[in-house]
Amino acid sequence: MTDVAVDSPDVEFSLVDDPPLRLQRALRIAPRAGYGAGRRSVLFVLVTWAPVIVWAAARGLLGPELWGEHAIRHLGFHVRCLLAIPLLVLSGPLAARMLAAMVANFVHSGLVGQEQRAGFTQALRSVERLRDNVLIWIGIAVAVVAIAVAGGHQALNEDPDAVRWTTAGTADFGALWSVYVSRPVVAFLVVAWLWRLFMTWLLLRRISRLGLRLVPSHPDGVGGLGFLEYLPGGFSLVILAISSVSCATIAHRSLEHGGRLAQFQGPLIVLAVLLALLFMAPLIAFSKSLRRIRIRARFQYGTLAGLHVRGLHERWIEGTTPENEAVLQAPEIGPAADVATLYQMATKIRPVPIGKATLGIVLVPALLPMLLVASLEVSLLDMLVKVLGMLK
Repeated sequence: MTDVAVDSPDVEFSLVDDPPLRLQRALRIAPRAGYGAGRRSVLFVLVTWAPVIVWAAARGLLGPELWGEHAIRHLGFHVRCLLAIPLLVLSGPLAARMLAAMVANFVHSGLVGQEQRAGFTQALRSVERLRDNVLIWIGIAVAVVAIAVAGGHQALNEDPDAVRWTTAGTADFGALWSVYVSRPVVAFLVVAWLWRLFMTWLLLRRISRLGLRLVPSHPDGVGGLGFLEYLPGGFSLVILAISSVSCATIAHRSLEHGGRLAQFQGPLIVLAVLLALLFMAPLIAFSKSLRRIRIRARFQYGTLAGLHVRGLHERWIEGTTPENEAVLQAPEIGPAADVATLYQMATKIRPVPIGKATLGIVLVPALLPMLLVASLEVSLLDMLVKVLGMLK
């Protein structure tokens, strides 16, 4: 899907070609053309994780015990730096290609006709202006730093996962770097993705108001918008990153403080539901349009079906000449069974372009870290056996 060619500049769109990426290009962190997500991931890991490890090594704190109690005790730090940050950076190319292909497909599929083309282009450019608003990005950065500074003291003194690799347990370099550098970097990347998710919703909302050429009887069950069911896939790595960070905290409390899985079932369920709703939310932008054409289809396809079956009744039951002979002879309509199928398809159109594939795309990355946390008490094999047993 991400290989769909864009044959016109007015339908080109990039979700992540924003000021943060352009700043990294200016600093030669990212290439002038492309994303350089791999090398940027390594650089972010070196900035957030490596200084603490180097400092600990210089203090002689990287002895064999690091791979026992210490590594477990600071699980959240390692997950943030070594897993969440690379995932959030690598999400850029994935989301950009996915959304660009889907934006172009609105035109390629005929949903956007010539009469809607100008409005479609205007919608793209308006969201791009919002994406390029430097003040918004500065505001996000300032807010993240302010929260980090304001909450730093509390995090250093109350967070059991704060990095303290000294016997005194005081706020040392490891703790300070973790709280004031590593965490803000992760927080900025997460908030940046939430902002991009909002812009995605805004773009789809504006597109939905263009009077798209939706076809109620389209086989995908959503008027031709079925390709959007895969849109959350562009954010799957973001979902995995957020879930991993949250689950690392729960795993730490379970391993180090005797917490039981039953204590965290509620929060884990809430987290999975919130992630699913949040990253499927942009697709709700088309609910009004789909409800409208579903109501209209009851009249339009009801009238068509009525003409067809009435003609059959007049010809074969009453023995008279049908008033609408042309409807019976139209090869594209076919027999009465085909008319009934068209009517059922048109009037049972779904209210949102969300299907089983969409649920799988958002739930799998959300639940995977949760399964790993659950495996601390129940083996993955046992869980798999129980799941298979439920499916019988």
